[in-house]
Amino acid sequence: MKLSLEVKTALLVIFGIIFFIFGYNYLKGKNLFETSDKYYTTFDFNGLTPSAPVTIKGNPIGRIVAVAYDFDSGKTKVSFTVDDKLSFSKNSTVRLYKEGLMGGNALAIITSNDGEQAKPGDFIASEVEKDLIESLSSNFSGLSTGLDTTLQSADSLLISLNTIVKDDSEKGLKNVIAELNQTLKGYKNLSYNINGLVKKNDASLTTILTNFKATSESLALLSKDLEKANLTQTVAKLDTALENVNAIMVGIENGEGSMGKLLKDDKLYNNLEGASKQLEQLLQDLKLNPKRYMHFSVFGKKAKVYDAEGNEIKDKK
Repeated sequence: MKLSLEVKTALLVIFGIIFFIFGYNYLKGKNLFETSDKYYTTFDFNGLTPSAPVTIKGNPIGRIVAVAYDFDSGKTKVSFTVDDKLSFSKNSTVRLYKEGLMGGNALAIITSNDGEQAKPGDFIASEVEKDLIESLSSNFSGLSTGLDTTLQSADSLLISLNTIVKDDSEKGLKNVIAELNQTLKGYKNLSYNINGLVKKNDASLTTILTNFKATSESLALLSKDLEKANLTQTVAKLDTALENVNAIMVGIENGEGSMGKLLKDDKLYNNLEGASKQLEQLLQDLKLNPKRYMHFSVFGKKAKVYDAEGNEIKDKK
């Protein structure tokens, strides 16, 4: 069976009302799904709130339902619920105590074995924990002492402030305010001067800003050109070239190739050194004995022959 939209809406509203009633009663200390009995007691002053726990030997067994002022007796009337499984004497006592250092107040049932069993709706005698009364009195006493100390400190502070205001010396508040006023006037004059300077050099500032704009546009064009130049490819080629140069240098260092042998082969170096010395001797001998190497004869005279030591070799014919 398919439900219509109106039926679904009505069911949703009904469930919402039920949950609202349940939540409201739970916040007031009532649980609709639990069976409990209600009892009453009174105190000379109010130190409780609805939904505060009711305990027995530290175990929660109920909650406070309502706290109201009784105009007839001038006392605070408290109604609380207790689990119906609990049975205690009507001569038992309900004690007001503090749960902890940061907690609120609660009720504890001090059971008694004398007398008849308590029934729902009965009035149970009450008492206040001794430590709670002393704590309240000491807190009020400490609050009074602290308030007195605070008022004395405030009075001393006002006297000190009055003294500072009336002080006419260099450290007095009046002189400080006067110096501050002069400083503000100086800043005001400085701002006027800067404003006048800007007005006088308005044309120059406009030119500077125009030039800066043109320069920034040129830099933008340059960056675009550099982007189009494919710097990545150029850097890659340069990196390849450097690697080739590095390989050549490594080969030379290892004595490979003509350049490597020239730099690393001592025998070749010695041969070149000997050849250079012989060439030097040849040039020196050529300078000292030019006739030994060059002979000019107009009439066809035969050239003289010399040995390795420079002596003339005569023809034996």
